[in-house]
Amino acid sequence: MSDGIRARFGIAYEGFGLDVDLTLPGRGVTALFGPSGSGKTTCLRAIAGLEHAPGGYLAVKGEVWQDDANGVFLPTHRRALGYVFQEASLFPHLDVRRNLDYGMKRVAAAQRRVAFEQAVALLGIEPLLERRPAGLSGGERQRVAIARALLTSPRLLLMDEPLAALDHERKREILPDLERLHDELEIPVIYVSHASEEVARLADHLVVLDAGKVLAAGPLAATLARLDLPIRLGEDVGIVLDAAIVERDAAWHLARAEFAGGSLWVRDSGHGVGQRVRLRVLARDVSVTLRPQEGTSILNTLPARIVDIAADGDPALALVRLDVGASPLIARLTHRSAAALTLAPGMEVWVQIKAVALIG
Repeated sequence: MSDGIRARFGIAYEGFGLDVDLTLPGRGVTALFGPSGSGKTTCLRAIAGLEHAPGGYLAVKGEVWQDDANGVFLPTHRRALGYVFQEASLFPHLDVRRNLDYGMKRVAAAQRRVAFEQAVALLGIEPLLERRPAGLSGGERQRVAIARALLTSPRLLLMDEPLAALDHERKREILPDLERLHDELEIPVIYVSHASEEVARLADHLVVLDAGKVLAAGPLAATLARLDLPIRLGEDVGIVLDAAIVERDAAWHLARAEFAGGSLWVRDSGHGVGQRVRLRVLARDVSVTLRPQEGTSILNTLPARIVDIAADGDPALALVRLDVGASPLIARLTHRSAAALTLAPGMEVWVQIKAVALIG
């Protein structure tokens, strides 16, 4: 996989071990997801060369950074990567412009693939250039840290829970900037998080870790739709749909988003007709019926086929995996409701989805 990322690491500590064997795409955002202590940061540090996994192997787009079997181990400073930590770690005595210059000067002019102006525009930090870190909010500091990492023109960008230290409002400010990076740059990103909202908004590929091992890895939508993973997301169980806005209803502030399997009415967030969007549908907001319903407040009713039924974390609840056309969906029901409807894999049913529950 010369255009992707190949990583194989085994690290043993007292009370914990990391044992992963991954083949990751060479573009887009790969999220390393799991609870605290699952090995996410250890894996990221091994990719960066900050942890040495004996016998390990790492190749990034055909460039071998570690191959212990052949005596290859590039130190961190020789790996063409950018690393963004939870804390911005800016130089306090330098203003923003000089912090960014520091990142850019790490790369010879002939090898620079990200221009100063491009990084500044992507992160929206032009008004901050003459200010020092002490005068910035947490979200502003992180935007500067990300821009500085980009200005090293990395072949790979590593982000270790970059929003973990921010409050809800600061996270809302910076998430659109991260989405722009995803859309406009071809630099692959490996993004560590235990926040399902960040994963749903940003990731293309998902790796689920627990106790240092890979429980699942694959495209985001397919991996989120699996019911066999021992890690449950609680109230955040759900799927993500790639869609396009095909209609706007200005009178009711709604928009219709079309995906592979149908279309859904969502709250109008100002996206233009034809614009690609990502929709998150939570299992708690999906109900199942045996026939289309009339006289209901729920705007979205779609035909579906049951694929699987599994127990949820609560003994009263079940998770139902469905296909809506070519797209997966998950509904959370009580076992009592599933039994009353005699639901079973292979059944043709209808699903109802609340418009207010869809996140564009």
